[in-house]
Amino acid sequence: MEHITLLLAIVVVTALVFDFTNGFHDTANAMATTISTGALKPKTAVAMSAVLNLVGAFLSVEVAKTISGGIINEEGIRTEVIFAALVGAILWNLLTWLLGLPSSSSHALFGGLIGAAVMSAGWSAVNGSTIVTKVLIPAVAAPLVAGLAAMAATKLTYKIKTNPGARSTAKGYRAGQIASAGLVSLAHGTNDAQKTMGIITLALVTQGVVAPGSNPPMWVIVSAGVAIAAGTYLGGWRIIRTMGKGLTDLQPQQGFAAQTSAATVILASSHLGFSLSTTQSCSGAVMGAGLGRKGGVVRWSTATRMFVAWGLTLPAAGLVGAGAEFLTKQGPWGIAATAVLLVSGSAVIWALSRRKPVDHHNVTADDLDEPAGVVTTAIAAVTPPPAAGSVAAVTDEALKTTIPAPVPTDPTAPPAPAATV
Repeated sequence: MEHITLLLAIVVVTALVFDFTNGFHDTANAMATTISTGALKPKTAVAMSAVLNLVGAFLSVEVAKTISGGIINEEGIRTEVIFAALVGAILWNLLTWLLGLPSSSSHALFGGLIGAAVMSAGWSAVNGSTIVTKVLIPAVAAPLVAGLAAMAATKLTYKIKTNPGARSTAKGYRAGQIASAGLVSLAHGTNDAQKTMGIITLALVTQGVVAPGSNPPMWVIVSAGVAIAAGTYLGGWRIIRTMGKGLTDLQPQQGFAAQTSAATVILASSHLGFSLSTTQSCSGAVMGAGLGRKGGVVRWSTATRMFVAWGLTLPAAGLVGAGAEFLTKQGPWGIAATAVLLVSGSAVIWALSRRKPVDHHNVTADDLDEPAGVVTTAIAAVTPPPAAGSVAAVTDEALKTTIPAPVPTDPTAPPAPAATV
């Protein structure tokens, strides 16, 4: 570490800040369904997720190698390009967190890196084949595979158990949900912490500290794991609320199916070196689980906003990264201006979030300002009435309805009192 310059130190710190935002932005991936179904208390859930994210950071470096030596050509890339890329990724992460949208931190990083590299050295700086095979194809396939797997698992779960609403069954699925949530957290640390390891390693390569193609040094692995764990413990409550309550209403059986499916997809991709979006995988699994239960619905208005955010992430972060790189090319004052824009932009977003705060106290509240949407409304319109046995649960007071009396024929007669049924 004796070769680290001031600029490289700034880039490393900025990368760890991105890793921190990645942690609280993606806490929902593992714990949103666990919290929404009541399997774990909110603070307990994020603490468990933080520990397992830290452990997962030490399990593999395949994704880190994809980022540090696959997406862009290392030759001729300056350290300032990495800084500009991180600025684009951090600002997009914070903006989508403010809106409560579970967008992809991974794609924000890729978009910022691609935009900054193109601004610095042109399109030749980007490895198009790697982007297609290890970024774009997994981006499309992962949510579909996870969603279909979760839907099938949910259907199978309800078919196997004849009385899925029994208390003992629900308790068992809650225990399974906690275990599967831990698996997702472990998988998230394995996949997402490596992205920061890769970006720091790439910065070290640009400064000649390590050779191209090298594995991340141990201090990089440790610092990235700690940063993502700390962000996870902070808890991205806005996105947890959207994924746990805004997309669909989940029962413990569905939560277990969704998390198990997502974890399987993420771990398999990490082993293959595919840098997929854990957010998209988990969101797809949640929607699949929602559709897998008979009578279950997905709030497509929320899902549509989420899909739009997914589509905008790469180009939006790329544009910000390109703009930041344009500034850094101007010299030291440009780097300083970029740093000021990052800090001020982050401060503005944080101030806006204080207008309507969401934390562990109200993360499971049912006051989401979310319209049901056309599909959900149509399904609700044809929902059969409750069984006769449920009428007894309704109080007599709720059945009382005031019916106006008929208008008397004699105008001089006093009005009759209202009749109460």
